[in-house]
Amino acid sequence: MTHPSPHAAHDHGAHPAHAPEHDTDGQAELLDLDAEVLAEHTASITAWLPVAADLRHIVDLGCGTGAGTLALLKRFPRAVVTAVDTSADHLQRLRHKAGAAGLADRVHTVEADLDGAWPELGTPELVWASASMHHMADPDRTLRQVHDTLAPNGLFAVVELAGFPRFLPENAPADRPGLEERCHTALDRHHAEQVPHRGADWGPKLTAAGFTVEGERVVTVNIGPPHTEAVGRYALGSLTRIRGGVAETLPAEDLAALDRLLDTESPHSILRRDDLTVRTERTVWAARRP
Repeated sequence: MTHPSPHAAHDHGAHPAHAPEHDTDGQAELLDLDAEVLAEHTASITAWLPVAADLRHIVDLGCGTGAGTLALLKRFPRAVVTAVDTSADHLQRLRHKAGAAGLADRVHTVEADLDGAWPELGTPELVWASASMHHMADPDRTLRQVHDTLAPNGLFAVVELAGFPRFLPENAPADRPGLEERCHTALDRHHAEQVPHRGADWGPKLTAAGFTVEGERVVTVNIGPPHTEAVGRYALGSLTRIRGGVAETLPAEDLAALDRLLDTESPHSILRRDDLTVRTERTVWAARRP
């Protein structure tokens, strides 16, 4: 689970390091909740990466508010992370978090549009891109840039989420069973037009860019119930985002039911449910520059 492109506001966990500012505060809050709820799974991914524990320089492409950056700093205690994003607000939030954790001297932020001129990023031993590659206008160009930026024998880790998580039971809500799945189906149609690289198989693309793919892993997320208060807010924020992408295509009855879930004053509010889970998948590719 960044720095919204016109469509990224409806794309979960996105960390595009390009595109203009848009609804920054709302997206930043959702990114922070994503980091909190999925922290254990992010840590498991960093632990799996086939790299030496004593590496010194990491680049986080599309860092968002810092979920990956902070996990990488913890996993690699000698490393400095160069965190790249298009959002000055998100980078400021990351610097604040790093300072609060006593890690300010290990984080260097770069505000840049990766669809434009490539910034100077040094020669990192590891490049991390979580939920950002599918937002690139020309991802093949970005892959080549990463390849040329990495140190020889360096590793590129591409992490992609299977869209927004599911939260509700299949038979919920009682008045419109299956509502969440219909929302996701509508959102998938929206993304097929707006974010064509979402859901791509990055293995062949990495190979074509000159990498050797050393591993691919699917991480299954299934959290709760019972759930924490953060999960309720995460569900509320995620479904609010989804509404923005599907409101014009949902049947009126479904939209009304969704609005009841999103109304925090309503007895039907998603915040009042005790049966929420967090269900999604992350796919990770680990690719070596020979």
